[in-house]
Amino acid sequence: MARTPDTPAVARRREREKRTVSQMVAIHCAGHHQKEARTEKSYAGEALCPACKELDDYCVLHTERCRSMARKTSCEACGNHCYAPAQQARIREVMRYAGPRMMLHHPVAAVRHLMGK
Repeated sequence: MARTPDTPAVARRREREKRTVSQMVAIHCAGHHQKEARTEKSYAGEALCPACKELDDYCVLHTERCRSMARKTSCEACGNHCYAPAQQARIREVMRYAGPRMMLHHPVAAVRHLMGK
């Protein structure tokens, strides 16, 4: 079943969500993995290790495919959890670490993310 085309507002929200989660993955990667291991680029353009790049790609793909973007407030409040359990656990770990640090690294994105909830 094909997704209906996004309105301009939903397209902006989808793009912002992909960029925000990518920035959070990059913060987590920088805090947990050696600089030499970060050879890949995130969706947001930041350095990632291959394992974090895999998670970043997964999150971006699932955000792109989300059919509930127009009506949901956040993924945790969504009735349809599209992440596999292993990826859910990984992204929770990333958000738990990166969330408090977002204000230092990406303050505008952090405030927008919090206001969106």
